[in-house]
Amino acid sequence: MAGAGLDDVFIDDITFPAADGYLLGATLFLPRGAKRHAVLINSATAVPRKIYRGLAGYLAHRGCAVLTYDYRGTGDSRQKSLVGYNQPRSLAGFNATMADWAALDVTAAVAWMRERYKHLPLNYVGHSFGGQALGLLANNTEVSRALLIAAQAGTWKLMASPERYRVYAMLNFVGVPLTRLLGYAPGWSGLGEDLPKGVFEQWVRWVMSPRYLFDDPKLRALENFPHYRGALRAICLADDPWATRPAVELLCSGFTANKPEILTIAPADVGAAKIGHLGFFRAEHRDTLWRGAAEWIEGEE
Repeated sequence: MAGAGLDDVFIDDITFPAADGYLLGATLFLPRGAKRHAVLINSATAVPRKIYRGLAGYLAHRGCAVLTYDYRGTGDSRQKSLVGYNQPRSLAGFNATMADWAALDVTAAVAWMRERYKHLPLNYVGHSFGGQALGLLANNTEVSRALLIAAQAGTWKLMASPERYRVYAMLNFVGVPLTRLLGYAPGWSGLGEDLPKGVFEQWVRWVMSPRYLFDDPKLRALENFPHYRGALRAICLADDPWATRPAVELLCSGFTANKPEILTIAPADVGAAKIGHLGFFRAEHRDTLWRGAAEWIEGEE
């Protein structure tokens, strides 16, 4: 598909195959000049890749080749298939879990960027689930530097009050019954975007467990957490009711081969009224949060 220029950046909507051949919708952002870094941006649960467009363009303007993409069953990866047929418009009957997102989609995205940009450092930006997924990847050793943004072990008891009680009620008393009834989790129930049934059900099990995904006895990919040895910075937003400092610390505790740096940022630190779980990616933070993130990703800090 033809690309379009924007702010000195070449932007191309593409697809690439997941590990099992399922086609994932993606966008590649390239600088007009020399490329100095490769950056993979990995989405939060039920958040489409378009949310990260501004940050991706900003990084590309600074000389990074950047890829954003949608996990299977979401966004532009909702219906695509390598074998030539579309998945049904409804997600009912669509088989996927969060573990699949990591093992099949994120793993393939890392491999695709590593193969395409063999001579560049590969850096990883993970928002919420995107940060959690880093520890689950069999190929996370390919990543040089990882910046986790509002990424946490999201057990409900570590969320801020009263949000924790709203989440508990929304997931168990609204989300679970609706998902069983419809065969998928509808975004209009408060999730953001529709989610495949398996994704939602696994997420609920993790959220209801004291140590989130670390308590899942069937999640064999947990063995990959200690394999990551690259630089790791986790950004905790002080007004984020989901990714609180204790929840961020719990996730980071899984990366035992290095010492993750956890940086807490309050809205006042960057002259903002609020940031929250999604606000980091608003363009108003271009000269504050984005600049600091880019400098760290590029190894200038």
